[in-house]
Amino acid sequence: MDVILSILRFVGVLFLVLMMFNIMIVVHEWGHFLAGRWRGLYIDRFQVWFGKPIWKKTYNGVQYGLGSIPAGGFVSLPQMAPMESIEGKVEGEDGEKKQLPPITPLDKIIVAFAGPLFSFLLAVVFAVVVWAVKKPVSEAVGTTTIGRVVEESPAAAAGLQVGDTVLSIDGQKVERFLGMNKSIMWTIIASDNKDLQVELERPGVGLMTLSVVRPTIAEEKRLEGGWLRQAWAYVSRRPGLRTIGIEPMISPVVADLRPNSPALDSGLRKGDLIVSVDGQPVRSPEEVGEIGWEDGRDYELGVRRGGRDLSLTVRSRTPEKFGEKPMLGIVWSNEGRRTLVRENPVVQVIDSFNAIVRTLRAVFSPKSDVKAGHLSGPVGIMGTYYDLFKDPEGWRLALWFSVLLNVNLAILNLLPFPVLDGGHIVMASYEWLTRRAIPVRFLEVVQTAFVLLLLGFMLYVTLKDVGDRIPNGEPVERKPLPEFLPLESEAP
Repeated sequence: MDVILSILRFVGVLFLVLMMFNIMIVVHEWGHFLAGRWRGLYIDRFQVWFGKPIWKKTYNGVQYGLGSIPAGGFVSLPQMAPMESIEGKVEGEDGEKKQLPPITPLDKIIVAFAGPLFSFLLAVVFAVVVWAVKKPVSEAVGTTTIGRVVEESPAAAAGLQVGDTVLSIDGQKVERFLGMNKSIMWTIIASDNKDLQVELERPGVGLMTLSVVRPTIAEEKRLEGGWLRQAWAYVSRRPGLRTIGIEPMISPVVADLRPNSPALDSGLRKGDLIVSVDGQPVRSPEEVGEIGWEDGRDYELGVRRGGRDLSLTVRSRTPEKFGEKPMLGIVWSNEGRRTLVRENPVVQVIDSFNAIVRTLRAVFSPKSDVKAGHLSGPVGIMGTYYDLFKDPEGWRLALWFSVLLNVNLAILNLLPFPVLDGGHIVMASYEWLTRRAIPVRFLEVVQTAFVLLLLGFMLYVTLKDVGDRIPNGEPVERKPLPEFLPLESEAP
């Protein structure tokens, strides 16, 4: 029964992923389609995904289809720049290539711009929906307080401590730990500087500034294995990023309870927040773990559950199988507390725009650690949607991610490269200004060259996306997890 439920859950999540991904493609291409209709262009095909159609139907002279390669989509507009290397040839009923009248540069600009415009408008729609239903924000994302400093890390060498609240890095104000906009991790990763000036506030001390020296190169884990595994790791592993060894402060929230554990017997539940142990306040799972648990001793846990404060008694004990020390059997959340935030739709769109611009700037900066190998393609995007939909608040998270993704789709398509909408706009603008048409043969060569480059890049990022999902090292022998066995019930 559990296997059947798992399969049904997988199929359901996969359906939601494909639906979200296809909505974005259809809306973008629908912009081109409607603009083409408005300007009187001939429309040959409307296809979601590339490759040979696995389904097609002709309606009102337009062939609608679903391709066999789950990436992108297109509206075939032969009067625009030639795209036969992707879309195939446009042929009449007699098999001959159709001779179509030329269109004005203004028509080309309007039709090319309509796709990104519709993607942007879809982002606005998603942003309004996110504003209405609210966006989940976890402590791991929203805090600026340090919860862990890795031993022998640059942060430890500079003197950063647990409990420090980071205010700015290299003069740039930070408002969150993770994410793209004004976050601690992104500011560190995207910085061009070797020495980072970290302004922070330390409890009991006040404001101070510390200089953190980043590593010269990113740390790369050495992978063991044969040549085939090494080759796969080489092509699929993303480039390393230089970090300084800090992690966010998150509250000790119960994510799960181990079977037969003292925590389960005490009445703890998933989602409970541990606020104290024997009256001693605790702020993080690390502080709970640092308590010297004694075998067979009772402890009073201060618990916050749904706005109510409770007191529960738990007796720690050493797991009967593979146990080495007393514990409670709690699996901690890696996000801490999560709150629902109502964020202005305009702010959402602006933040998404800034995130894309910062990413592109970092990719093209020779001093930044962010490279093309950190970008994702359709496989990575669908994988992200899949991960989001598995979360209890996945539908909210997916809506928020769709704002970012549609703004990203609009901006990237406006880049002035052939094949992309921005390339069409640039070429049409040249025709308008010079009043001369670009030679068809030249366009065919340029378009084909950039198609090959685009397909090569898509293959490159797809390998990275697949590498994120498939382990690329030798299996690691891990110690078995401690297990609690059922306690023998006392005789009546």
